[in-house]
Amino acid sequence: MSNEKNYDLVILGAGPAGYVAGIRAAQLGLKACVIEKDRPGGVCLNIGCIPSKSLINQANIYRSISRLEYMGISVDTGNLDYGKVFEKSRKAADTLSRGVRYLLKKNKVDLLEGTGKLKDAHTVSVDGTDIVGKNILLATGSRPKVIPGFEFDERLVLSSTGGLMMEELPKSMLILGAGAIGVEFAHILNSFGVDVTLIEMMDSILPLEDRETVKVLAKSFRKRGIKILTSTRAVSLEKKESSVILTIENSEGSKEKLKADKLLVVVGRSPNIEEIGLEEAGIEIEGGFVKVGDYYETSLKGVFAVGDIVKTPLLAHVASKEGEIVVEHLAGLSTPAKVDTLKIPSAVYCEPQVASFGYTEEKLKGEGINYAKAAFPYRGAGKSVAIEEPDGFVKVLYDPEIKEILGAHIVGAEATELIHEVLLAETAELLPEDIATMIHAHPTLSEAVMEAMRAVEGWAIHI
Repeated sequence: MSNEKNYDLVILGAGPAGYVAGIRAAQLGLKACVIEKDRPGGVCLNIGCIPSKSLINQANIYRSISRLEYMGISVDTGNLDYGKVFEKSRKAADTLSRGVRYLLKKNKVDLLEGTGKLKDAHTVSVDGTDIVGKNILLATGSRPKVIPGFEFDERLVLSSTGGLMMEELPKSMLILGAGAIGVEFAHILNSFGVDVTLIEMMDSILPLEDRETVKVLAKSFRKRGIKILTSTRAVSLEKKESSVILTIENSEGSKEKLKADKLLVVVGRSPNIEEIGLEEAGIEIEGGFVKVGDYYETSLKGVFAVGDIVKTPLLAHVASKEGEIVVEHLAGLSTPAKVDTLKIPSAVYCEPQVASFGYTEEKLKGEGINYAKAAFPYRGAGKSVAIEEPDGFVKVLYDPEIKEILGAHIVGAEATELIHEVLLAETAELLPEDIATMIHAHPTLSEAVMEAMRAVEGWAIHI
């Protein structure tokens, strides 16, 4: 059976890539439909970015209770109902999922609910009904990565999904993987009183981030009682009735058994490329991801792929931008062929927050690129002291000859917001002096950005 409608673009997946691409297509006069077998918004909105940030917000509120004591206010936290915390996180996700559905309808983008499978360069079958389009965009996202021997049962061994869907807190949790997801969960759980051990195979937590930045976070975590084991791998797992025993091995070959109520495994994500018709359509796969060329076109002309199923950073904002690039290309607009990976902001919403873009010092050294650096401590910005958040710094990496910004790294309060001032400057091809000489409101945390740029020029005032 064939669909009577012919679309300019048929999109498989309604996550941050798919729904954004659909709306952008409609804005540019293209008739688009989005096919989704689950809830609009994808993993990010429903079981990822949004509910986790709700939990983080509530964790931060809970942690701040202790600050009331010096005012003579005592709060009994013994009756904490984590179920209420969970409910609020689901409410945020539900509200925004309905919002995506509304936006699609508002922009006259058809939302087809069902399981889609690619048939050829112009056809997607949705539960037996053929949907025809001039072009097809694959945006099917990803799922938590499974490690053999540590499979999820979502009772004792949790995926990130299971972690977000907990309605009761364990007394102790082992977290395998200290990337952004693991670090954020460590922050949430520790804030609510869970005994947390963070285990990472690499020699640093947040191994993709700047090492100086991460040291500030690691010091803060340890001060809070979060145990951090780096250069450590998981060897085996034993599940009891109500606990787990994890055998770990450090870089020196020494083994140890750790016991906890639950194990959270967050060691990456796997692209959803199975059972969507790629093999039948002859679309090339490379290294477990869909191989794409310019404008994210696959080996099958007219079929494009974006988001977590292609080998780019698995971030919602990257997926959305990739979807926009495809649509703008199809509409005939001038657009970059791909996202510039050096201009992708990274944001980790723990406490203190960590944010960055561009080169790290480690990468610059590895590629033999000449660079200089300047940094400014948060405590030099008056507001950080006023709000009792003095820990952290703003660091900028730059070309010492032409002063071009090569990267920036921020750790501290609201780092995930502050990073965009530097990224905007770099994108607009501004120089550190342009930020250094721009008037910043006082007192603000953004003054630390200004002072870091003044440090590049050799005239930071408050240090």
